[in-house]
Amino acid sequence: MIIIIVIVIEMKEMTEKTKKFSRKREAIRKVLTETDTHPSAEWIYNRLKPEFPDLSLATVYRNLGEMKKSGEIQSVAFWDGKERFDGVAKKHSHFVCEECGKIEDFDFIHQDMSIDDKARANFDGTIDFHTLVFYGLCEECSENVGKKC
Repeated sequence: MIIIIVIVIEMKEMTEKTKKFSRKREAIRKVLTETDTHPSAEWIYNRLKPEFPDLSLATVYRNLGEMKKSGEIQSVAFWDGKERFDGVAKKHSHFVCEECGKIEDFDFIHQDMSIDDKARANFDGTIDFHTLVFYGLCEECSENVGKKC
């Protein structure tokens, strides 16, 4: 009976590993890590649809959710009702343009972990980490303020 349990556990682990490694999942990861645009699921879907005609938007969302949960990627912000993703898993700050939705990495601002400690000291729940996102106008939108037709 113990042997059967071990086999079932090993089969479950093999299934999870197989599930995590698929051509579509790897293509989603590759597209995400090869761009710095912080794309939405729809953007990724549109990029991959020609290569994978049977790809569904639900598959993209499911894989992004699994990658986010495992810490392989991060969710940066919501813009225009769409979640935007970053293929760089290392925690870092971002800038979001409130006009055009452009998202930029702010790698030059290091995460201050003492903020987490201060928050934990004043909060009864559990805090895992924080993110820092700046909002404003990007350079292009700042230059175009007042120049609309």
